[in-house]
Amino acid sequence: MASAVAVQVRALYKRLLLAHRLLPDDLRAIGDRYVREEFRRSKGLGAEEADRFLKEWEAYADTLQAQATESVMHPVPKANYGIDLTANKLKDFNEEQIGQLYALMQEATKPVQ
Repeated sequence: MASAVAVQVRALYKRLLLAHRLLPDDLRAIGDRYVREEFRRSKGLGAEEADRFLKEWEAYADTLQAQATESVMHPVPKANYGIDLTANKLKDFNEEQIGQLYALMQEATKPVQ
């Protein structure tokens, strides 16, 4: 059973990195780094946490793939990626996750040089 989960995790990881190839270079770099860090941190999660982790990342992959494909098919000067987090979703985050989210937001909103 554990090997089936490992295969699922690796496939999702690869899917995320492939989806990031459709992003502008600066966003791709941020996204790739964040995915690597999050997947490393997820090692050793319990079954329930791991299931939730995979579901959230699969939803992200679905959303990003659709948005990035749309951006490639119909280019606009400044495409937007992702979704807004609801207050309910934020309530599920612990302090460390809030800190990570804030750091990610700061990195993603830096002016391009």
